[in-house]
Amino acid sequence: MDLKIKGKVALITGGDSGIGMETAKFLVKEGVHVVLSDKENGEELDQAKKEVEKHLQHGAKIITMGADISIFEEVQSLADRIEKELGGAHIIFHSAGARGAADDFLKLTDDDWMETIEIDLLGAVRVARAFVPHMQKLGWGRMIMVASENAFQPYIEESPYNACKAAVINLSKCLSRAYSKENILFNCISPAFVETPMTNAMMEEIAEEENISVDEAVQQFVKSERPHIAMQRRGKPEEVAAMVAFLCSEHASYINGTNIRIDGGAVESAFG
Repeated sequence: MDLKIKGKVALITGGDSGIGMETAKFLVKEGVHVVLSDKENGEELDQAKKEVEKHLQHGAKIITMGADISIFEEVQSLADRIEKELGGAHIIFHSAGARGAADDFLKLTDDDWMETIEIDLLGAVRVARAFVPHMQKLGWGRMIMVASENAFQPYIEESPYNACKAAVINLSKCLSRAYSKENILFNCISPAFVETPMTNAMMEEIAEEENISVDEAVQQFVKSERPHIAMQRRGKPEEVAAMVAFLCSEHASYINGTNIRIDGGAVESAFG
């Protein structure tokens, strides 16, 4: 399918692996110039760039730029650099995030909460604040933020993450109402238990504690902690990336202010 976004410029935060990197592959095949960004412009980003380069088509470019989303000045500098070098970013896929502190609610401190808020909520705020003015100049924009199943079906040990991801959906809805008349659309996706560095780390920790393999840890976790995943497995990053790429496209020009769950049936409710 021709997504009709050839020549557009896209920024992908958290682009060194997982869903971010897989989305970059979809976009460069469509001729989109992609900027992969993460906290540091180091070896992991370089490796991701090499992987994405294998999929370049239609004159697409792939470059890397480091920026810490917990520091607004770095995010603003990233926006300004993209404008200077590529003319500005039409598309933002904000996939950077962290699980943050997880424990019994009464054991979590203010610092534990702020650690998660700074990345998962204020990170999205900073990215939007820095890049919306550039999209206004371009007269066209798409911003897709990553929420989570946790926003709808919270897990008791992850209260800061649950709250931040629910807030991201609300933020996206707010921005969609504010800027849609300028042809800037905002949407969220809510993946569930997808194969990413974050869930890999969780599974490796369980495997070590239980003295089992990572595959066994995944199967055990699905059965005990995510019984509503009808697919009975972790999602694949490319299964999420395909939806993100569509939301970036001209074909999604009437999708605005919504959240799309990509969860294998993980959320028990039919609504929300």
